[in-house]
Amino acid sequence: RSMRNNNKEEFNMKQTKTVKLVIAGLIIAILILMAFTPLGYLKVGLIEISFCMIPVVIGGIILGPAYGAFFGGVFGFTSFAQCFGMSAFGTALMGINPIFTFITCVVSRILAGWLSALIYKGLYRFPKSKFISYPISCLSGSLLNTLFFVGMVIAFFANSSYLKDMMGGMNIFAFAVAFAGINSLIEAGVTTVIGAAVAGAISKTKILDIK
Repeated sequence: RSMRNNNKEEFNMKQTKTVKLVIAGLIIAILILMAFTPLGYLKVGLIEISFCMIPVVIGGIILGPAYGAFFGGVFGFTSFAQCFGMSAFGTALMGINPIFTFITCVVSRILAGWLSALIYKGLYRFPKSKFISYPISCLSGSLLNTLFFVGMVIAFFANSSYLKDMMGGMNIFAFAVAFAGINSLIEAGVTTVIGAAVAGAISKTKILDIK
């Protein structure tokens, strides 16, 4: 009987691993599709509204913080790829410092994906906060993405002539608020609504609870 139970547990572990890999593959495919089609970005001149944090936070909620960081990294690499002529702002940053641009694009998204999944994990532990764990983690993922990205842009490029021209005499704080602007609110709203709805629906299916 113990051998039978061990075999069942091993089978369940293999099934769970397979399901996780399938979900991860789907999320990566969705991220790449969104990154290089109008589905993921709304661009108006230098203003870019990105919805790519949606699959990142969903993946982090379903599969855990490590996957959240990984999906954030995938988003970051696609964002960095945009700097090779597809994004006017990203291309300008690349011309100033490619290494800082890479850190800004990739590390900010890794941190946002990882931390938003940790927030979900922390909130879901407590019965009274389970119902808000999905929207709060999705909202935090979007806001952290904006915070880290804008923060790194200022930290790395504030002294560049390009950013000084954009600032137009504003102080750093005023520029950060203006730079994030309405697009960050749109990103946060859309990510929270869609991310929470999808992640909650998938979690209720208990697709990873292999019996």
